[in-house]
Amino acid sequence: MQLVIGNKNYSSWSLRPWLAMKVLGLTFDEIRISLYGPGSKARILAHSPAGRVPILKDGETLVWDSLAIIEYLAERYPQLWPRDRAERARARSISAEMHSGFAALREHMSMNVRKRYPGKGRTSEVDKDIARIGAIWAEAKGPFLFGEFTAADAMYAPVVLRFRTYDVEGPNRRYLQAMLALPAMREWIEAAEREAETIPELDLYG
Repeated sequence: MQLVIGNKNYSSWSLRPWLAMKVLGLTFDEIRISLYGPGSKARILAHSPAGRVPILKDGETLVWDSLAIIEYLAERYPQLWPRDRAERARARSISAEMHSGFAALREHMSMNVRKRYPGKGRTSEVDKDIARIGAIWAEAKGPFLFGEFTAADAMYAPVVLRFRTYDVEGPNRRYLQAMLALPAMREWIEAAEREAETIPELDLYG
């Protein structure tokens, strides 16, 4: 398998399937494309007509969009979702909510692993998003949202890194710390910190 991703410092969408695959212990080739760099759009289009990362290539099968990739993987590795039917439904619901919602958080607190912006990005709408995420995390079974790591944790991993960057207090610190302690998350963070590219459009606060 091959996984096409963007910059690890900025690409929250790429982190989700990458983390899930790492936690599953899968072997895959990583193709990293620097977002907004010269020729980056053409390089992405060479892998998928959707023109966005992440993209999973599994033989002749092409899957794009982070949630679609996770669902594809879960067909082969059902442990990506909780065993219990009701919990599985909830895990899918909060994953879909993350996938399509929290627009204010995305706009004002973009993912930037290398930076620290304590107190930045707070608006009334962002605070509502933070409160909703806090409510979801408050129901974590421990140490992860459903006890063991699932696709839902992969979907919320970029928020963990956003809260780290913007020093957001309040949401379940135990859960946040458990996520940051994952060897795969540490690997992603360390790789992001080694990246040299800077994308001004995504460095909101200098």
